[in-house]
Amino acid sequence: MVLIAVSSAVSQASISRPGSALGQGLRQHARCSPLQPVSPTALDPLALPSGAELLRQERRVRRGGSGLGASDLVGCWQLSQLWSKGSARPAAGSALLLRALGARLEISAAGDDLVLCNAVRLGPLELRFRGPGWLVGSRPLLQFQFRTLEISLTGRILLRRTLLDPPARRMPFFALICRHPSGWLAARGRGGGLALWQLPATAAWAPDSQSAPAQLP
Repeated sequence: MVLIAVSSAVSQASISRPGSALGQGLRQHARCSPLQPVSPTALDPLALPSGAELLRQERRVRRGGSGLGASDLVGCWQLSQLWSKGSARPAAGSALLLRALGARLEISAAGDDLVLCNAVRLGPLELRFRGPGWLVGSRPLLQFQFRTLEISLTGRILLRRTLLDPPARRMPFFALICRHPSGWLAARGRGGGLALWQLPATAAWAPDSQSAPAQLP
């Protein structure tokens, strides 16, 4: 699910010079340092919910909302697990590959809105999709729009592309399920896949919003 929006955005890309001013406003916000690829055992599976538990929580959230606000989402989220649409069984192969590529979702604050960065890396080469995000509805949904694609080598940008805006009816989103105090985030993408991210073990979290995240039993 992490790369669904990435692949669809590539097909809409138009080329922009690496030195252009496009996206300067997005890049000025703080972003996480790139995470190194991790071994499958680096994230403790005992501290994470099962697919069945997340499906039960999702049903509750559909009825009463998640209670999440923008500040609950800020962080550098490392992909932990994936599930296909309608399945409680993990898509272990896909998750293993994406973890090996250091797949991450960076979310930072930008005034009343958010800035999202979806990234993977292979050695010194990194691919990043970046754009604004915002919360919609009572659940809520995290809608986003990737506006730039960047390819960099050891931190030096080799290529930057401007992405065309998708039609409003095809705007990508994550349907939020839970942001747990122990440091994981679960959401379902527009394509139906379910993803679980986890903060790095060294990252601390202190809730800023007045609303409390939904808790799993």
